[in-house]
Formats: sequence, structure tokens, C-alpha cells
Amino acid sequence: MAETIGWLTDKIIVSELKIHHTVKQVERPDASDDHKIFCLKRISVLQEQRNDLKAELTQLFEDLLAGKAKMKVYRQFKMYNDPRFRIPSPKKP
Repeated sequence: MAETIGWLTDKIIVSELKIHHTVKQVERPDASDDHKIFCLKRISVLQEQRNDLKAELTQLFEDLLAGKAKMKVYRQFKMYNDPRFRIPSPKKP
């Protein structure tokens, strides 16, 4: 199972973009037949990967709704702009 809904969504979007741009390569009038075949094979793999991610996202939603899964919250512990974490400067003689 993936880490979060956001992680899965991001991966799906990236897959969609790769598919879109690879389809554009197939549609190029100057592309060779070999290049088009190469791209079509790649599109097939990308679509399978995207579909796997979509299925995983659907399963995660179903598990969350059924109470089988629980989202884990990761807290952000930032140190900048917090005076408690400032190291004092050495005193100059």
C-alpha cells in the first residue's frame, strides 16, 4: 500500500503526463515508424502502471471508508524562525 492519498494522486498525475507526451510523439509527422512503435509500447506500460495506481487509490479509499485503514499524520518539525533552536554566537573579545 502506498503512503498517502496525495502520493498516489501525484504518481497518477505524473503517469497521465507521461502518457500524454508519449502520445504526442506518436502523432509527430516526422517520427519514424520505429520511434512510433517504441512509443506505443511505452504507452502500454505507462497505462498499465497508471491503472495499477488508480486501483490502489480506489482500494485505499474503500479501506478508509470501511475502517480497515487509517491515515497516519506526519507532523512537521521545523527549526527555522524558532528562537529555541538558535545557537548563541560566541562572544567576541
